[in-house]
Amino acid sequence: MTDFIETALTFPVVVFSFMLVVLMAYWIVVLLGGLGLDLFDGDAGDGGTGMLASVGLGGVPVTVALSSLIAFSWFAALTGTVVIDTLDLSSPAAVGLGVVALVLAVVVGWVITSFIVMFARRTLPKVKESSRSDFVGKLCIIRTAPIGDGTGQAEVTADDGSSALIHVRQTGQDEFGSGSTALIFDYDPDDEVFWVSPFAAELDPGREL
Repeated sequence: MTDFIETALTFPVVVFSFMLVVLMAYWIVVLLGGLGLDLFDGDAGDGGTGMLASVGLGGVPVTVALSSLIAFSWFAALTGTVVIDTLDLSSPAAVGLGVVALVLAVVVGWVITSFIVMFARRTLPKVKESSRSDFVGKLCIIRTAPIGDGTGQAEVTADDGSSALIHVRQTGQDEFGSGSTALIFDYDPDDEVFWVSPFAAELDPGREL
């Protein structure tokens, strides 16, 4: 055990050892529910996503890709360090080979992670990204009335059951009262507003009786 710890703290594996400790602490907190992470709930951050995608590791959560990359790179660096120790080289030569082992460890970690990511892309179900245009054709409840010729607010329920407060606008002289039902028939991406028209809730074919 002592030899293992000593090797793990030897260059180049020590570079990944500290990353691995941080990684293990992170996942322990996740497993305890401290971060409330959903492994399959999209990517964590546009910057990290773009960087990983540029090296062929996009399409999975950033935390999963980085965890795999660090873990396999650490194992490859550990193996390289053990091999270098058995050669009994001088310090300059050992350091030079350590740098080579460090680079090779990253390459090995990237190759293995790439295969994992590729497998995940093909096997995991595709999740459709939500869009504001998905609200078009849905019913909403007016919360700020009257709308008049200006903009009001309404509450709409998404397909996943969550509710959202949206900006709505209407044409014509129809009067909307707070709590009335309206039909979303269009979306203006420039003004980020939904166009609505009056709708009688009792005429909704999907309405529960």
